[in-house]
Amino acid sequence: MPNIGAPELLVILIVALVVFGPRKLPELGKSLGAGLREFRKSTQGLKEELEGSMKDTPTPPGPAAVQTIHVPLVQPAEVVPAQPVAASAVTPASVTPQAVIPQPVIPQVVTPQTLTPQPEPAERVS
Repeated sequence: MPNIGAPELLVILIVALVVFGPRKLPELGKSLGAGLREFRKSTQGLKEELEGSMKDTPTPPGPAAVQTIHVPLVQPAEVVPAQPVAASAVTPASVTPQAVIPQPVIPQVVTPQTLTPQPEPAERVS
């Protein structure tokens, strides 16, 4: 596209003056300027929105994090079988401590189906 110089611009202004007249030419200039300003403003807003969305793109969702709890297995101490004792003979000194054996924890996967409460069955009225 060739550059528009002073002679070409003068010819365009003379043709516009002849076609539209001296009274309509200032109104046309104002409306053309307002249209160009609105176009620039909208393209600048679109550009800023696009750049902002490119900066704030979240990482794609991956699988849910699973927490694993490791419980060390403890070898139980010598387990003493409980002996039947009469109720009147139980005193704090006569009670022998029993070994506590921890149970291993089995991890479970949490899904939306497990979090959704299940409706209770309706009662039958006879």
